[in-house]
Amino acid sequence: MSVFLWLEQTGLSLWVRESPSLLAFPFILFLHTLGLGMLAGISVAIDLWLLSTAARSKAVSMTGFFRVMWLGFGINAVSGVTLLIAYPAKALTDPVFYVKMVLVVLALINIEWIKKEVFARAHPGQTLAVSTKAKLLAATSLAIWAGTILAGRLLAYTYNVLLASDLL
Repeated sequence: MSVFLWLEQTGLSLWVRESPSLLAFPFILFLHTLGLGMLAGISVAIDLWLLSTAARSKAVSMTGFFRVMWLGFGINAVSGVTLLIAYPAKALTDPVFYVKMVLVVLALINIEWIKKEVFARAHPGQTLAVSTKAKLLAATSLAIWAGTILAGRLLAYTYNVLLASDLL
């Protein structure tokens, strides 16, 4: 708890949590949502495409999409750590937070597997080869992202401790 108390008293934590500025908590939460849209949104679009019409499509470079997804992850990582610093006890004492983190890691691994399975083997201009394994990875990705988003939303309601200082 001493680490939580220390973090809660840092200037960044106090500013994010207590500032009336729209650039504090509301903007950081917006950035977290923006990063999620870039990462999960593009991933879900690719998953749905792989499950539907990709096998009838010509292979194209997806490098730009994967770069945007990783940019979204970077935005999420920075904004997520900032939100964590604002309420460390809230997140780090909630098992749902750890479920969310495991699901994020699994989603990122799955993205790389899809990239390797489908797009690394693709030759521009040829019909895209979408294997059963690729479709299974796409379906798994959809389930993982649904779980990740659900866990993220549940964090607002499942915590037992908001601030460590409240326990004193």
